[in-house]
Amino acid sequence: MSQTPTDTRPTLLLVDDEPTNLQILRAILQQDYRLLFARDGDKALALAHSEQPRLILLDVMMPGMTGLEVCRQLKTAAATAAIPVIFVTALADASDEAEGFAAGAVDYISKPVSPAIVRARVKTHLSLVRADELRATRLQIIQRLGMAAEYKDNETGLHVIRMSHYSRVLALAAGLGEELADELLHAAPMHDIGKIGVPDAILQKKGKLDDAEWVLMRQHTAIGARIIGEDSSSLLQMARRVAEYHHEKWDGSGYPHGLAGEAIPLEARIVAIADVFDALTSVRPYKPAWPVDEAIAYVRDQAGKHFDPRLAELFCAQLPAILAIQARWAEQA
Repeated sequence: MSQTPTDTRPTLLLVDDEPTNLQILRAILQQDYRLLFARDGDKALALAHSEQPRLILLDVMMPGMTGLEVCRQLKTAAATAAIPVIFVTALADASDEAEGFAAGAVDYISKPVSPAIVRARVKTHLSLVRADELRATRLQIIQRLGMAAEYKDNETGLHVIRMSHYSRVLALAAGLGEELADELLHAAPMHDIGKIGVPDAILQKKGKLDDAEWVLMRQHTAIGARIIGEDSSSLLQMARRVAEYHHEKWDGSGYPHGLAGEAIPLEARIVAIADVFDALTSVRPYKPAWPVDEAIAYVRDQAGKHFDPRLAELFCAQLPAILAIQARWAEQA
């Protein structure tokens, strides 16, 4: 016995107290979308939670709970906050639109509706949802790849989370701004992705590495750059720079290229401090965790040697925020 194929079309929720208006929208959208219908706010909220539609077309003027109130409730609930809402209404004043956007709507369609406009607005906002989902998925993949590398020499992988947040704090203190600081937060987990190509015996060795082992260990920067590769994404470009250059030192004694000073990309200089600080204050196979005050003293001592002196000073000044991050993602005993 054959089964009915699953309807894979995007689901839309149409909300209006007038059946005629719902029928008009149904005629416009039914060919391309799976449609749900509600004639009051309570039913709309219940369907939004149970069915998780991709988008909601919502009338403003309804008896009982207005569309504005429905939208506000949707936006305050974690399960429905991300669902875009388009108001479809006869209210056309600028003040009405402003109130709708303040309630959390992403767009406004005036009645009587134009089929072409309805289709175009729905398609546009579904495309934006898809772009947001792809962006979020990409970030999750990047973070998990970073953790995959860290699991080779760290039991929990929390190192990449802590040092990434340290990097964001320092980036903000250095004046990079919210957008670049957030990009670094998401790029930093890839800093040691090249460790995937380093033998476990080296990563997990208790004690110092010999010269031959150090040669192999240092290859992880080049391996990481090759894994990330060349990409048009600014996030992946930043991740590649971090992976390749985060072991360079301010005085030119680092690797793999022996760069010095501001020739080292800024994001790599930031990650260098965050990475070393967290490594010092964490238990590793070859050492116990350092006390925070000793790790901070090391950062200060290495200013102008290993670390950018300005960034080292800024990092130490952000110690309360650093300690809050450390406590939030502490290793479990």
